Amino acid sequence: MQARGPLMVEHRLIERMLAVMRQTLDRIASTGAVDPVFVDTAVDFIVTYADRTHHGKEEDILFRDLQDKNLLEADRRVMNELIEEHIFGRQTTKALIQANTRYRRGDASALETIVAKLRTLVDFYPKHIAKEDKVFFPASRAYFSDEEDQAMLAEFWEFDRRMIHEKYKRIVDNIQGR
Repeated sequence: MQARGPLMVEHRLIERMLAVMRQTLDRIASTGAVDPVFVDTAVDFIVTYADRTHHGKEEDILFRDLQDKNLLEADRRVMNELIEEHIFGRQTTKALIQANTRYRRGDASALETIVAKLRTLVDFYPKHIAKEDKVFFPASRAYFSDEEDQAMLAEFWEFDRRMIHEKYKRIVDNIQGR
């Protein structure tokens, strides 16, 4: 398996979650309400899986290793666009969290923001994923030898192994800090 393999598998799970989020948007449109627990679940998925786990491997490993390569200008531009898109996803998710908190506190007007931010995410991520799967990952593979690619794959597996511990340590730290 090439290093890009796990990233593409992760994309398929992200796409499945986006489909659930799309269905939820349809339900909100018909009921005029949202389950804040669903929003919490979607946010947890986006923050922990899509951003920290998936984007973490891209930024902390793949992009890091590409920084030392003599990238074509077009490839460096796409990598920088992807980094900016990751930041955009984080900002959108942060706004979704804030709106969900307001909604839980009884601010009915926050529903409009929740809908807007969910819609932004379900519209944004498929384009982002397509850019990575169809443009960036194939282009970036050319910069690595087979040995470098396999070393990166091993680092991806180690990164994933640590993630569950990182998540639950953060949960306990937050609980103790209250």
